[in-house]
Amino acid sequence: MGTPHISEIKTIKPEWIDYNGHLNMAFYNVLFDNAADDFYPEIGFGPEYLSERNFTTYTAEFHICYLRELHLDARVRVHSWLLDFDEKRFHTYQEIHHEDGWIAATGEALGLHIDMSGPKVAPMPTDVYERLEKFHEKHSADPWPERAGRGIGIKRKG
Repeated sequence: MGTPHISEIKTIKPEWIDYNGHLNMAFYNVLFDNAADDFYPEIGFGPEYLSERNFTTYTAEFHICYLRELHLDARVRVHSWLLDFDEKRFHTYQEIHHEDGWIAATGEALGLHIDMSGPKVAPMPTDVYERLEKFHEKHSADPWPERAGRGIGIKRKG
């Protein structure tokens, strides 16, 4: 695949551990979301985008595949790719990599560009769209990851 954006190291916290002794499913989302916050400034999204321009992003859909358990104090980095985008939407794919090299989970999102005066889905300003294009050139996935675009359901035989 193409070159991912790689987050800062993130450490699994005690309050994220569930009664089964591993990372609670909700905190995989926290890791993916925090990793997006790591690369959003490169695109022009983030708190200043909202306060200065009255635009933001919302997540329309998010899919996680849990591949391997994470435990207390595990150190991970999140790899992120921009799969596709248009003037109002962007499709990302992420992997949580344990410091030992294995992948704990994958996440795939459809983000929406939002004009907060509505709020409503709206086209990105030209400068932000161009930054998204540059991010895609640098962090696209070619070919797409095997797990990208998967549906959810029970496969029946016969």
